[in-house]
Amino acid sequence: MSSRGDHQTVPLSVLLKRELANEKIEKPEIVHGQASQSKKGEDFTFLKTECERAMGDGVTTFSVFGLFDGHNGSAAAIYTKENLLNNVLTAIPADLNRDEWVAALPRALVAGFVKTDKDFQEKAKTSGTTVTFVIIDRWVITVASVGDSRCILESAEGGIYYLSADHRLECNEEERERITASGGEVGRLNTGGGNEIGPLRCWPGGLCLSRSIGDMDVGEYIVPVPYVKQVKLSTAGGRMIISSDGVWDALSAEAAIDCCRGMPPDAAAAQIVKEALQAKGLRDDTTCIVVDILPQEKPAAPLPPPKKPVKGMLKAMFRKKPSESSSNVDHEYMEPDIVEELFEEGSAMLSERLDTKYPLCNMFKLFMCAVCQLEIKPGEGISIHAGTSRSVKLRPWDGPFLCSSCQEKKEAMEGRRLSGSNERSLPLPLSLFLHCKIRLLKDPCFFLFQIDTVVTVTS
Repeated sequence: MSSRGDHQTVPLSVLLKRELANEKIEKPEIVHGQASQSKKGEDFTFLKTECERAMGDGVTTFSVFGLFDGHNGSAAAIYTKENLLNNVLTAIPADLNRDEWVAALPRALVAGFVKTDKDFQEKAKTSGTTVTFVIIDRWVITVASVGDSRCILESAEGGIYYLSADHRLECNEEERERITASGGEVGRLNTGGGNEIGPLRCWPGGLCLSRSIGDMDVGEYIVPVPYVKQVKLSTAGGRMIISSDGVWDALSAEAAIDCCRGMPPDAAAAQIVKEALQAKGLRDDTTCIVVDILPQEKPAAPLPPPKKPVKGMLKAMFRKKPSESSSNVDHEYMEPDIVEELFEEGSAMLSERLDTKYPLCNMFKLFMCAVCQLEIKPGEGISIHAGTSRSVKLRPWDGPFLCSSCQEKKEAMEGRRLSGSNERSLPLPLSLFLHCKIRLLKDPCFFLFQIDTVVTVTS
């Protein structure tokens, strides 16, 4: 018989309590609200809490929230809202268990974003959109983002977590380096005489973002490959805020969280928008989605008082949640409030984002394009590693593979080819744009140029 000191005995009352609560703990309650003030009518949202998917002999559900902040028109935002989720789900193999499905999401999101961008550009419409796209499966949150809308999370204990990346050229040095390495130029608008105005922009085109969906008239240096972060909440839950730049240009993450503390999601979203408008006025479409992720047995209630925010990486934010129970036994076995980082990747290179280093052998089928999911005839697939340092060591079966159309898209995003054409536009020096006719679209992200002469060279 084991001695008492060999292991820790769990009281029967605790075990029974766990069994009774197990079903409720496995799946949180999702409560959400949204608010918006429109300036141009180019912000759109997608809110769905009961998306179904087959799993084994039954059906399980997950939640999806999306924010699409359009520019130069609303066509890209509307198209992405209507098609992105389907493109992501199509990229996930069938017959996966829950853990495999969650692990497949980051790569499926990359494929879905690129396919949505490629399909929209084939419609020859010139608008673009930022995207912040969130999938919640039980306690796992997966966020994919391009552009400057943001998603933040406050855990039940009070730690603040940043789940998206800001792709404004002004504040992202890595993206500036990527664009210049691909042949683009980054600079401010030169009005002559050495005077420069406005934020940093990518030229040709004049977009101040480095990633978006759409923007076919800006150039392929602006890529749709999303930054993806995946975290797992403890069963204590938390509050998530997804907002367009109309909010974040006016409020810090801490201010947004504090101004709506204790409010239900609908009122919280409205309060955040109100605070942003009071600070900066209605300069742009201003949209906010608030999502509370709660244990089912716990009703929506005021969050605890704010703790001093911890800045830095997620690992610097791990803390233990103090128990509110008067029972020493309950306190001893209560799960600590920990937000666990499962995945994070922000590279713009498809060869890195769709790599085969993945536990599922069927994640990308041998004769299926990894982006558009179309069947490829044997021998016609092009490895995503073609043209990289790994290409000299490729074997015929080294995938994933792309169809010829998606390979063109990949090369264009890397600055090696203009998508959909056998011509390659020469990067135009900033000085040349002084001779262009400029029409400001009253959009802080975008300028449209009418150029009398276009210089091209056949590849």
